[in-house]
Amino acid sequence: MEVVIVPDAESGGDLIAEAMARLLRQKPDALLGVATGSTPLPVYRALSARVRAGGADTSRARVAQLDEYVGLPAEHPESYRSVLRREVLEPLGIPMERFLGPDGAAEDVQAACEDYDRALATAGGVDLQLLGIGTDGHIGFNEPCSSLASRTRIKTLTEQTRVDNARFFEGDIEQVPHHVITQGIGTILEARHLVLLATGEGKADAVAATVEGPVAAVCPASALQLHPHATVVVDEGAASRLKLADYFRHTYAHKPHWQGL
Repeated sequence: MEVVIVPDAESGGDLIAEAMARLLRQKPDALLGVATGSTPLPVYRALSARVRAGGADTSRARVAQLDEYVGLPAEHPESYRSVLRREVLEPLGIPMERFLGPDGAAEDVQAACEDYDRALATAGGVDLQLLGIGTDGHIGFNEPCSSLASRTRIKTLTEQTRVDNARFFEGDIEQVPHHVITQGIGTILEARHLVLLATGEGKADAVAATVEGPVAAVCPASALQLHPHATVVVDEGAASRLKLADYFRHTYAHKPHWQGL
């Protein structure tokens, strides 16, 4: 696992956007796995800026969704499909026909989960999966004690998660769904490159457990230690609990430029 410590969120977003742009130069039809939430927004802004400036070509790029609410119609403004259309697809000029996502409004949710796992495999797999991390170490909606071999499946949201997400539903927790479809940890680990971005001191303990702790279901993100190409990009706040922070800085400072992330 490579750990890169950056000054701030914007620097992290720029670094990851450049890795995505580089991937697209090598593989124009790459499948990019994207996450929702505030953390990845600097990545999408930086990549969009590159596209506008001619530094990145998304004309053949494809996008895959990490998770989705169950029970919200696709056109609901807070469905993750709608959020990603606003924050990723439209700014990057990627049409919906090059978007893969689970059907959160399906009558048979279990079948929708299995269908999405198959769709990702049929598409050739995710080339680069962008991840955030929760303060409890969750990735996607894989809460603590999720199976490290789990596949795309339905999960029940914790009450705290519903409280946190109520701000997107006019502050009304009753509008927040109880269930989600999420790529499982085993599904996530099949991506060729995993990039986790974490910012702020509130994520510091989770980052330390992910990077320096044991691989354990109590910290789902620790499964990234099992991946052959995992990159953790953190700002100074999120890096503040890392015992090996100086080593990570030294390693990255002396990394050959041609390697990229």
